[in-house]
Amino acid sequence: MSRHRPPAGAVMAAGAAGITAGAAAAAARASYAALRRRPPGGTAVWARTNHRGEPVTLLEGAAVALGATVAAALSPGLPPRTRAMLVAAGAGAASFGGYDDLAGSGDRRGFRGHLGALASGEVTTGAVKLGGIGMTGLVAAAAAGGSPADLVINAGLIAGSANLLNLFDLRPGRAIKVALAGGGLLAAVSPPARPAAAAPLGAALALLPEDLAERAMLGDAGANALGAMLGAAATALPRPARVAALAAITGLTAASEVVSFTAVIARTPPLNWADMLGRRPLPAPAAAGQAAPQAGAPAARTAMPAHAPGDPGEERQQAEPPAGAARA
Repeated sequence: MSRHRPPAGAVMAAGAAGITAGAAAAAARASYAALRRRPPGGTAVWARTNHRGEPVTLLEGAAVALGATVAAALSPGLPPRTRAMLVAAGAGAASFGGYDDLAGSGDRRGFRGHLGALASGEVTTGAVKLGGIGMTGLVAAAAAGGSPADLVINAGLIAGSANLLNLFDLRPGRAIKVALAGGGLLAAVSPPARPAAAAPLGAALALLPEDLAERAMLGDAGANALGAMLGAAATALPRPARVAALAAITGLTAASEVVSFTAVIARTPPLNWADMLGRRPLPAPAAAGQAAPQAGAPAARTAMPAHAPGDPGEERQQAEPPAGAARA
């Protein structure tokens, strides 16, 4: 029998994290089922067409965000300030992401596209979302408290993580896999972050099968909410680790403006293997007759127009409703 037993506090934290993850998964599945039965505004509002020309629904993202925020709000293992930060991060990011999902045209893409539009006097839905998620980061960080320096760092982590995860929502299951990998690493290196990370991870894992099967997608609402909540969980890290994480997020976001993540993943065997794990086989033209795009070039797809690097929208599933359906 081992003489080294984990501290009682660590055991309680692990138990609380497990309860939170399970509650988030159950809430996400229940929310998805309820939303599918009665989609707000009707099915057509949430319908999109993926890279195969097949219909998918955006309701997955709404269900993931709802499940994660409800579980965070009710988690038994979170301090009140952490609970408030998670709920503010998830609800705010989901709201602004959902606005862009349902009202955005997709004509302007990436930071450069939206800022360029602002410079010419055009306010895009993407610009509203970027500003709104920035404010969400500030509100959530303020709820957690801390020094002015911590407020700036934590706000950057929350808003930056929300945007970065959305940049990976370009192929089935990819954004959720990135969230699971990042959240799992965070939980491994920072036990205090585990209960906070459990809510978004549990909700994401519960609906991963729907995403991989290409029946549904996260969209901006789901990806932004997951990223924001994981960024909020990362505020439990020591300040030097948070600064390093924020620098990495900033660097990857800047790189996305000139480099195609899809191209990098496709030509890196371990990343490509993980990206394809659990997915349906690629369409025949993409698998046999199309070369991988060059760095910085749009990634190819079979049924939709090319997607520019840095677009926080859906490369694999164009955000356009079916013919005859009105956009919200």
